[in-house]
Amino acid sequence: MPRLFRIILPVTDIEEAKKFYGLVLGMPGERVSPGRHYFDCDGTVLACYDPVSDGDGLHEGWKHHPRQYVYFAVSDLDATHQQAMAAGCTIVEGGIQKMPWGERLFWAKDPFGNPISFVDEKTLFTGTPH
Repeated sequence: MPRLFRIILPVTDIEEAKKFYGLVLGMPGERVSPGRHYFDCDGTVLACYDPVSDGDGLHEGWKHHPRQYVYFAVSDLDATHQQAMAAGCTIVEGGIQKMPWGERLFWAKDPFGNPISFVDEKTLFTGTPH
């Protein structure tokens, strides 16, 4: 069975990304190259990637669809919401919500415009069991 092990998130300033995600995720992470900073999120790595700092150039740039969120499961959604706001997130769609399928979550944009979301780990919906 495949296992998701890394998600690359584009950033325009690797130092700002290190600071922002360090505050929001509550961990320092690890610099692995001049333009990559990794955060181990329970076995899946969030890789903040600044292609210019890594010497790769910007090429055509990065583009996300407005609904293309990276979702994080957290044990204390209310505290994470406060941390996200303090770290500089733009909270979208009215803050913490409960979805029809039971998840309690909030959506946000990081300082680089990336869509991110945080979900109460007690309410995760991973699909209908087979």
